[in-house]
Amino acid sequence: MGGKEVAGEENPKMKILHLLSDGGDELSGRIIEAHARQHQVRVVDLRANDISYERLVDEIFSHDKVISW
Repeated sequence: MGGKEVAGEENPKMKILHLLSDGGDELSGRIIEAHARQHQVRVVDLRANDISYERLVDEIFSHDKVISW
């Protein structure tokens, strides 16, 4: 399926998709954790190649905000 859900509160304010093109680092990890405290967060590591292009496009359009690292 590709990606992972990071737990947030029960009523998330926003759906945020983080795309990791070069993998995560300390800064991206801290920001993802901060977002997950108040929002529904999904992280997709594009290096893993475990998500199809069609699925990735669907994920992008189903989220309120997309952040690419």
